[in-house]
Amino acid sequence: MQVTKFKAFEDKLIKLNNQLVLLDKDVALLYEIEPKKLRQQIKRNIEKFPKDYAYQVSDEELEFMESQNVTPSKQYFGGTNPWVFTEKGLYMAATVLKSKNAIGATFTIIETFAKIKELSRNINAIMHTTNEDIQKELAQRSNKILEEIIDIEPDILENDEDGEVIETTTKFEFNLGFAKVSRSIKKIKK
Repeated sequence: MQVTKFKAFEDKLIKLNNQLVLLDKDVALLYEIEPKKLRQQIKRNIEKFPKDYAYQVSDEELEFMESQNVTPSKQYFGGTNPWVFTEKGLYMAATVLKSKNAIGATFTIIETFAKIKELSRNINAIMHTTNEDIQKELAQRSNKILEEIIDIEPDILENDEDGEVIETTTKFEFNLGFAKVSRSIKKIKK
């Protein structure tokens, strides 16, 4: 099974009403369907999408998104207010979309979020144990998960004319199932 790199989501996540959401056009891209078809399926199955799963953005929310340069304009969405999806909405969208691409994307989403949840459990376990061997094992498993979901260009970690890698650090931020993960690399000049 394929795992979607977090970078594929990271620049598309929008914080709206204190939730991280994806716009319908980005969800449609993920499922490889037209945004219009996605919206049609949502409207046909509206009972499966309560407000904490997916909702159509109000005029006020759209104006706020435009003022924050998140979206260019209503015309960008074909003259209609876009829908936004939470993590739960992404899962539910998978149940109403029936194409092969949608099924494949569903597996990808589920695998990716399962990895993020596993990473969260590992971090919590590291913080609740004093056994250094267990901490080390959990840290190694967490690093492996990070490598699967975050693209780090291999040449960044290599020694080169810029200097030698002396430290890498990873920062985690979890919010309702979405995770923001970044890795910084420190080099010293030769």
